[in-house]
Amino acid sequence: MRKAAGKAAVVLAAGVVLAGTAASAEAAPAARTAPAKPDCGGFRASAAPAVPAADQDQAPEVPPTLAGKGALSYSVASAQAPIGLWSKAGLTLRTPVAKGTARLDVSSRGFSTDSVTVQRYEPAKHAWVDLDTRSGGGSWPHRGTFTFPVSAPKASAKHPYAVALRFQDLDSPGTLTVNASVADGRGHTYRAPARTVTATRPQVSVAGWANGTAKLTRGGAAQPFTITVRNTTNRAYPALNVNYFAYGAGKRHALTPKDLVLQQYRPGRGWEKVALTAGGCDPGMGAALLPNRTALAPGAKVVYRLRLAVAGSAPKDVVTGDSGFSVSNGDQSFANKRLPFTIRAGK
Repeated sequence: MRKAAGKAAVVLAAGVVLAGTAASAEAAPAARTAPAKPDCGGFRASAAPAVPAADQDQAPEVPPTLAGKGALSYSVASAQAPIGLWSKAGLTLRTPVAKGTARLDVSSRGFSTDSVTVQRYEPAKHAWVDLDTRSGGGSWPHRGTFTFPVSAPKASAKHPYAVALRFQDLDSPGTLTVNASVADGRGHTYRAPARTVTATRPQVSVAGWANGTAKLTRGGAAQPFTITVRNTTNRAYPALNVNYFAYGAGKRHALTPKDLVLQQYRPGRGWEKVALTAGGCDPGMGAALLPNRTALAPGAKVVYRLRLAVAGSAPKDVVTGDSGFSVSNGDQSFANKRLPFTIRAGK
């Protein structure tokens, strides 16, 4: 289940508390020898870890205990699950289970459950622990099962036992459905109604990159283009980043940072050169666009005005290039687009 696929992971994390208690709480610089061309569409430099370092030791907030008479309930804080952000959920047990097993049967549409990782937070250890997993099988499964132990011998309707959950889709838009159950180890299984959330992400668009492939001239005019990120979700993105990448190789040579001229328009400052650095693809180059780690509220947008030119000194045997950008929240990428280009000889 924990495949290092090009798709990033959906993450669920669980921490257990008693309801009513206090909340627990890259690559070497390009040489002038053209290697085999890699797949730059994946933008390896922007690949996000399944569990971001900043969150590995962070205890989840405890969701409100669901009111109800059923033995088991599963709740979600919102019908939307914005990609790249943690979303809250909770499991509420209202019957005693001395030594049981909680089970989350997950199904997805739009992404594979092979990109799902489930963890349990142990308050005593202040650490996230991987859950036992079982794949639905096949090369692109849409079902998976995750389990963790439950011990709540004093749980009751008056004193329910709450399991704090958080989940995160780091892959693609779609839906995620969870069927939660608890087996008491004595032959009885308590089941909660299924809950489905929609994995969403901000809308990303590009203007000015004609017909998907721009035609640039060695030593010629720059190609202007605009990247717009609009937060169409119901959650704020606190640390939005846009990273640009480029690559190009011919039979004998490869493009290096001095062969491309990237500029960005900054309000009140005009056009400024963006320093490209080797890395990202191998060989290749990249840069973080400004503003960096900017907050984006629901309904808000951020616009990046850019222009790209090929220097007259660029190697003549390089006639095509592959560029693009990734959009992330902190170190978690949730969207990317490719911007290929051709290079014509200058006059």
